[in-house]
Amino acid sequence: ADFIAQNMAPIMFASLVVFLLLGYPVAFSLAACGLVFFVVGVEVAPLSHGTISLSWPLLQSLPERLYGIMNNDVLLAIPFFTLMGLILERSGMAEDLLDTIGQLFGTVRGGLAYAVIFVGALLAATTGVVAASVISMGLISLPIMLRYGYDRRVASGVIAASGTLAQIIPPSLVLIVMADQLGKSVGDMYEAAFIPGIVLSALYAGYVFLVTMVAPQAAPGLPADAVGFREKGGNRGLTSLAILAVSSALVGYLTMRGQPYRGADFVVLTMAVGILFAFSCAVLSWIIGKLTGFRILSLLAQQVTFVMVPPLFLIFLVLGTIFIGVATPTEGGAMGASGSILLALFKRWIDGNPKRFNLALLKSAVEATAKLSAFVVFILVGARIFSLTFYGVNGHLWVEHLLTSLPGGQMGFLVFVNLLVFLLAFFLDFFEIAFIIIPLIGPAAEKIGIDLIWLGVMLGVNMQTSFMHPPFGFALFYLRSVAPKEPFKDKVTGNMTEPVTTGQIYWGAVPFVVIQCIMVGLVIAFPGMVMHYKGSEPTIDPNTIEIRIPSFGNDGGGSPGGLVLPPFSPGSFGQQQGPNFGPSMPTTTPDFGGPPTKQPDPAPTDPANK
Repeated sequence: ADFIAQNMAPIMFASLVVFLLLGYPVAFSLAACGLVFFVVGVEVAPLSHGTISLSWPLLQSLPERLYGIMNNDVLLAIPFFTLMGLILERSGMAEDLLDTIGQLFGTVRGGLAYAVIFVGALLAATTGVVAASVISMGLISLPIMLRYGYDRRVASGVIAASGTLAQIIPPSLVLIVMADQLGKSVGDMYEAAFIPGIVLSALYAGYVFLVTMVAPQAAPGLPADAVGFREKGGNRGLTSLAILAVSSALVGYLTMRGQPYRGADFVVLTMAVGILFAFSCAVLSWIIGKLTGFRILSLLAQQVTFVMVPPLFLIFLVLGTIFIGVATPTEGGAMGASGSILLALFKRWIDGNPKRFNLALLKSAVEATAKLSAFVVFILVGARIFSLTFYGVNGHLWVEHLLTSLPGGQMGFLVFVNLLVFLLAFFLDFFEIAFIIIPLIGPAAEKIGIDLIWLGVMLGVNMQTSFMHPPFGFALFYLRSVAPKEPFKDKVTGNMTEPVTTGQIYWGAVPFVVIQCIMVGLVIAFPGMVMHYKGSEPTIDPNTIEIRIPSFGNDGGGSPGGLVLPPFSPGSFGQQQGPNFGPSMPTTTPDFGGPPTKQPDPAPTDPANK
């Protein structure tokens, strides 16, 4: 009993790990460990020499802790962003994007892979849901990539990795949970993760370029006859698209150049102005083409603009309003969900296709959102019960001392924590890691001077690997569910196509896991790509702060006005300094026990007696 009392925290943590490895549901494992060890802790508390502070009345605080989960406005953003992503995915926006961007990059070697990465980044910036991105691109892009001879490992790896960009590119659900657990602003976390998300997308594209150089047959370009959106003379109209892109970027930059926004704020707002200009040009070209038969823009430029507007509009509606401080992340999520419904309705009206948006689509999206939200809340309930007991046995101090005593200071701490999260990601989902591990790591990191936003983005990149590495990577499971398991007949060519094996999906993910680990190293080595979020905060010099009391009058002596009292000096009460409110209070202490005495009448005519 003495041993248990002195080592309750490590025993409790080890027991939780055993329960999880045995396959019990995470929420119930957390709650069960918390309650069982609460009973044990109360019984052995007298033997702990004060290290265990558990008692039966402490359980009365549990309902209040659980109510705090439901009262958390930040977590309300999770169902909003989930609903937004599911509606966009099911209304066909991903299909339009992949079709058009695939045509744009088609003839380039690896063009379809570049298109998948580009669309994956766009979907990540509008949905924030990994499952929606991976399944959409797996259904749409994988058959086309197999049709034109892409290596199955390259194709499956690119699709799975591009879907996981939703983990790090705002509005990511991971970043919402991370900010909540670290006690930081979701807006700051989003802004800090913006540049690392773009850099990671560029690294994926760099890997595809390397593959096309080393093994061109693994990622061939599309044949010329497979590329559409051509002009009457057979020209693709790329020059028109390039001119429109450059002029839109210049208009956006020149418009925002004199504004006070910097960093991610500047990028998102510049993009919003540029896309508005491009959309105006495309609409004008479409109207002139309908009236006269002559278009200002090429067919490809016009189509790319019309397809790019919905996701970029939502990016501004969600991230732009959050970055410039107009909306909180929860309000931004609500606007994004409403905007996705309106866009789906608009696409249905434009295309005349009821499948774009209908009641059944909305119902299925709401049901999936409710399931994910309930999953998150159940894990959080279990985590609150576990943390009540774990903190009662001073487990947080045990973890803090363990982490702060690591050799190497901040660098040693970061290396250990990232290795720990990487290994746990083999067995745990990112939600489970965020609710169990992050609350224990945060206080120790803050104590040794690590910026928690920097740590949160770093671990967000790291936890992407939980979706990618075998054997429990969820992105691999999502892709496995839509990839062909048996030989199938291609709809276009009519040729029999070999299936995609599970081993090919796993091997295709390995290079991207390595790239994600490299990205973690880059975030550690170059903290400036994350810490730029501080540059957008207003800087105030404390020496310039001046407090002024509002003036209600002036005493005539040049001092600041206000509710001025007459100067106190002997005999000053004999002079009329202000309004007279009647006789003065008696200066002698009244004797309540003696006979009543008659007080002399005041002399109102003598000012000296007032």
